[in-house]
Amino acid sequence: MKALLGQTVVAEAPVEDLVKIEGNWYFPPSSLTEGAFEKSSTAYHCPWKGDAQYWNVGQGEDLLPDGGWSYPEPLKPSFDIVGQDYSGYVAFDPRITLSD
Repeated sequence: MKALLGQTVVAEAPVEDLVKIEGNWYFPPSSLTEGAFEKSSTAYHCPWKGDAQYWNVGQGEDLLPDGGWSYPEPLKPSFDIVGQDYSGYVAFDPRITLSD
């Protein structure tokens, strides 16, 4: 599956490597396009997943502030709910297109 911002591929991985949580596909860290992610200062805490890291996604003029988020150190009990460790996996704002 590819995550696209305009024509720029910001992540790509086989669907079997992705994790679906609450309707969002999370891409593994190894699938992210180098240079397309910059940490955002936006803070968020999920009661069952923990503290999120937001990302500005894209490059150049194709940049979406807070276009992605991840959980660098998710709360361990959430692994049982999700079914695996998803530390650092990134999900995307709906303005980023996902395609097979």
